[in-house]
Amino acid sequence: MLPKNHRLRLPQDFTATVRSGARTGRRNVVLYARVRINDPQGNNRFGFIVSKAVGNAVHRNLVKRRMRALAAQIPANANGLDFVFRALPGAAEIEWDELNQQVSSGLVSVVRKAGEKHEKGP
Repeated sequence: MLPKNHRLRLPQDFTATVRSGARTGRRNVVLYARVRINDPQGNNRFGFIVSKAVGNAVHRNLVKRRMRALAAQIPANANGLDFVFRALPGAAEIEWDELNQQVSSGLVSVVRKAGEKHEKGP
């Protein structure tokens, strides 16, 4: 489990990250990232969205556990970011290695896009 200070918990944090953050999609997951203006050097925070379209509760919880494990492996060199991982319906059917590859490649892209978006300003 991620520590409390590494989790997105408020609905407005999820909404701000999804609506105003950078976005990149992969076959089974969509990643959003946003640089926090009020805490740019704080911990990275992660949120997960896994809808009923992914499957029953067993499949949804499996996908959430896998995504939390992937989030825990992210190096702390990109501080002050909020991430939201949205699982798409095929996420429950793929193997760990494929999900890991999709999230890893998506993270590289979304972190770069979030930095560019932050530098441009509002």
